[in-house]
Amino acid sequence: MSRWMVYAKKADFNAIGEKYNIDPVIARIIRNRDVCRDEDISRYVNADIDMMHNPADMKDADKAADILIEKIKNNKKIRIIGDYDIDGICSITILLKGLIAAGANVDYTVPDRIVDGYGINENLIDKALEDGVDTIITCDNGIAAIEQINYGKEKGLTIIVTDHHDIPFKEENGSKVYMSSQADAIVNPKQQECKYPYELLCGAGVAYKLITLLYGRLALDKSDLQEYIQLAAVATIGDIVELKDENRILVKHGLKTMKDTKNIGLRTLIQECGVEIEDISAYHIGFIIGPCLNASGRLDTAAKAVELLMETDSDKVREMAQMLRSFNEERKEMTEKQAKLAIEKVEAQAEQADNVLVVYLPDCHESIAGIIAGRVREHFYKPAIVITDAAEGAKGSGRSIEGYNMFEELTRCRELLTKFGGHPMAAGLSLEKENIDVLRKQLNDNAELTEEVLTPVTWIDVPMPLDYVSMRLISQLELLEPFGKGNEKPIFADRNLVVRAASVIGKNANVLKMQLQCADGSVKEAIQFRADKDDVPKRGEVLSVVYYPGVNDFKGKRTIQFIIQEWKRI
Repeated sequence: MSRWMVYAKKADFNAIGEKYNIDPVIARIIRNRDVCRDEDISRYVNADIDMMHNPADMKDADKAADILIEKIKNNKKIRIIGDYDIDGICSITILLKGLIAAGANVDYTVPDRIVDGYGINENLIDKALEDGVDTIITCDNGIAAIEQINYGKEKGLTIIVTDHHDIPFKEENGSKVYMSSQADAIVNPKQQECKYPYELLCGAGVAYKLITLLYGRLALDKSDLQEYIQLAAVATIGDIVELKDENRILVKHGLKTMKDTKNIGLRTLIQECGVEIEDISAYHIGFIIGPCLNASGRLDTAAKAVELLMETDSDKVREMAQMLRSFNEERKEMTEKQAKLAIEKVEAQAEQADNVLVVYLPDCHESIAGIIAGRVREHFYKPAIVITDAAEGAKGSGRSIEGYNMFEELTRCRELLTKFGGHPMAAGLSLEKENIDVLRKQLNDNAELTEEVLTPVTWIDVPMPLDYVSMRLISQLELLEPFGKGNEKPIFADRNLVVRAASVIGKNANVLKMQLQCADGSVKEAIQFRADKDDVPKRGEVLSVVYYPGVNDFKGKRTIQFIIQEWKRI
C-alpha cells in the first residue's frame, strides 16, 4: 500500500482560474505540475506550436547546420547512425527525411542490438569509411562514445553528435568532471555550456530542432515539419521523457495533427493495431503503437521500423505493419515468461533483502531485459537491473525509482563495467560475467535508500468531494492532456464515503463495482480495475478513496463514473 500525500503548493487559484477561464481545481493541478509564472501557465494552457524555443539557442546547432549545408553543397556522403529503440527509429526518420528534402547524399544504419550493442562503435566507423562516407551524424546516441568518436576523427571523418542522454563524467576529488569527444559539433541541451531553455527533449526532439533550423536556413517547405513533429511526439511518448514545456507542446500538437499525417507507414501501423486514428492518444502511442516499433529492434532489426516510416507504397506498408505487430506479439509472450521467472528468482534468493535488485537471467533475450527490469521494479518497488548472457560477457538494463539516480550509481561502479550509459531512471550496461555479483554487492553497499524512499507515494492533487465533480469539470480536465511522466493524470481523493453496494465483476473477477454515498446523501457509481477479489468492502463500511472522474457512455447516455485507484477502510 502506498503512502497518500497531498500537494501543498500555494497560489491564488481563483485568480488564475478567472484569468484563464478555468475552474480553480484545474488551476491548482497546473500549479502542482510546477507551472508558476504567467508565461509558463500560458504555454501550458495554450500549448501553441509558436511557443517553442528557438533551435539556434542550442549549443552547436548552428555549427551543425553549417557543416551539413556545406556537405550537401559538395555532395559529400552523409551517414546517420541511430539507436534501435523508438526514439532512435524516429530520430533517424526525421534526419533522413529532412536531409533528403535538403538534397543530401545520405543513408543510415542502425546498430544491431546483439552484434554492435548500443550506439556508434569502431566497426560502424570502419564500415562507413569502406563505403566512402565523409560525415557521420548520430542521433539518440554518441554523447558517451568518446573513444569511438575520437577514433573516427583520427580516420578523417566529420562527425556531428545529436543526443539527449546525460553527459558522462568522472569524479575527481569529490567533484564531477564532465567528459566530451572531439566531434565537430555536439548538439545536446544537457551540456553545461548549452543555454537552451529546456534540456529534457528526447533524441527525436533534438533531431527535429536541428532539422527545423536547417529548413529555415535553406528556405525549404516548412509544411514537412508537421510530419516531423508527429514523429517527435511518438518518440517523446515512447521514450518516457517528461511531458513538460516543449515536450508537452510537441506531443499535444503531434497527436492533434496525427489524424492528417502524411506518413503512410505510421497511419497504417495505427490502423493495423486497431486504433482509430481520429481518437489517437498518448496511451495508444505508449502502450500499443510504440511497442510495435520497439519490437523490430528487439527481435529483428530496427531498420524495418525505419523502412516502414519511410515507405510510400501502400501494399508494402501493410505487410510491414503486420510484421511489426507480429514481432510485438512474440515479444509479449517472451516478456511474460521471463518476468515471472525474474520475480520468482528474487523471492527465492537472498537478493530479496537487497535494496538494489540485480537479477541474472542467462537465457533471457537481451532485448527485453529492460522491460523485465521494469516489471521487477514495479513488483518490489526497488531499483532493478536484469542481466543476461551476451556474445561477449553479459549485458544488462536497469529501471529505477524516484530518489535513486541509476546513472550516477553505475558511474561509481564504472571500473566493473565495460560500457554503460543512461538516465537517472534507466540505464544500460555491459560487463564480464564474473563481475555480476561484485556489481550487485557494490551497488547495495553504496546505496543509501531509506524506508521512506522505498515506499511508493500516491500524490493527491486535490482532496475533492465526489459531489463537486461535474461534466464541465471533466471536460476541462481534457485541457491538461496529454498525460505522462512529469504531467501525470490528476489524482483526487475523498473520504467518509459509505458503501451502499459492492461486487466483483468481469471474466477474470478483477473489477470492483461500487455504489458510494457522499456526505450530501447522493450515491455515486465507482469502479476499480485490477481489484483484489478477496478484499471487497462490505455494505455500510466507510472508505477513503483516491480516484479520477470519467464518463460512462452507455447506449448514448453519458453519466459520471469514478475510477478508483486505491481505497482504504476508515
